[in-house]
Amino acid sequence: MDRSPIEIVEVGPRDGLQNEREILSTETKLELINRCLAAGVKRIEVASFVHPKRVPQMADAEAVCAGLPAAEGVTYIGLVMNMRGAERAIAAGVQEIGAVACSSDGFGVANQGRSAAETVEDAIAVIRAAKAAGRRAQATITVAFGCPFDGPVSASRVAEAARRIAEAEPHEIAIADTIGVGTPARVREVMRKVHTAVPGMPLRLHFHDTRNMAVANAWAALEEGAATLDASVGGAGGCPFAPGATGNVATEDLLYMLAPTGLGPPIALTPMIETGRWLGQALGKELPSKQAKAPAFPPPA
Repeated sequence: MDRSPIEIVEVGPRDGLQNEREILSTETKLELINRCLAAGVKRIEVASFVHPKRVPQMADAEAVCAGLPAAEGVTYIGLVMNMRGAERAIAAGVQEIGAVACSSDGFGVANQGRSAAETVEDAIAVIRAAKAAGRRAQATITVAFGCPFDGPVSASRVAEAARRIAEAEPHEIAIADTIGVGTPARVREVMRKVHTAVPGMPLRLHFHDTRNMAVANAWAALEEGAATLDASVGGAGGCPFAPGATGNVATEDLLYMLAPTGLGPPIALTPMIETGRWLGQALGKELPSKQAKAPAFPPPA
């Protein structure tokens, strides 16, 4: 495949933890972040700035940010749903703000108390505020392949949301398979529509592995020109507002897939496998990463 190397955004400290019954201490979250940094992660979603009653797992967002190590070349991302969250994230000092827009009304109401169109307007406002504060800004379009409340979502609807968000000039737009219903064919369809709507905009893809499609979907996204993939160490994750949504694609599984292509980022596979196992112990459960369960074997050359 003739293309630039792929970037991986580690979302374990945020999306990996936000739906877990076990609420980890701030110190444990910081250890998770430091383990990922030691393995070579350069871009990491560290927290979401949401109401603690809605997502108690993220109640210590400011404390986590206060404990982040200064690391050259590393970007810390804070996810926000609205302007209040953006104000908190900016005050906490994260370098990058991630806004959230929905491509279905059902999920918009469940996740943000807003219609899909209103979440797009909210994302535009957040992006502009973040940029005015001197921060990088991007947005994720959720349930882009299907909604747990409204069913299938058309590629045209996702593309229109991307077109509107692009007016605020984010540095990238992410397309999220929030409940893991996507297939490689659907990934290609949605990405082609979005590329047509926002030519030249870097696209980040976010996959959940609910139906064992995430690695295949990630490969399809690469072939369609994705610049960046989200992943969670151990395959941890889920969404409190998306019934049935299971873990993210595991960072280790993507690293193994990418190793023989020369397109992977300089993140060490073995330390990430070990971190996934450690995280599972901290959460009191076995995480779904395939690499953690498989016998040790070097990635194919």
